[in-house]
Amino acid sequence: MAKFLLVDDAMFMRAAIKKMVEEAGHTVVAEAGNGMEAIEMYASSKPDMVLMDITMPDMDGIEATTRIMNADPNAKIVMVSAMGQMEMVVRAITAGAKDFVVKPVDSDKLRSCIKKYL
Repeated sequence: MAKFLLVDDAMFMRAAIKKMVEEAGHTVVAEAGNGMEAIEMYASSKPDMVLMDITMPDMDGIEATTRIMNADPNAKIVMVSAMGQMEMVVRAITAGAKDFVVKPVDSDKLRSCIKKYL
């Protein structure tokens, strides 16, 4: 069972993803609504994996990913975003994300992605 940090500015999306993570047998140890909170929560909760949205207020997920990866090069971050354009995928992977899951999130695809990186 792994520990997760969920990062999305939409509370309903965090709730939906939390349900999928818990149904897969894992635990959500922290949630954040923007990139700044994500950095703080990552440091305090030490999750095994981060599921990170891209478009958020204050600091986007790509900048937050860059900063988390600078602090912990072993961080496992998967981007979860409706923005499936190739440019965003490339920017996310360049920032250090391991993978990219497009919203609306398919439970089986998310489980497969989690299994691949844990």
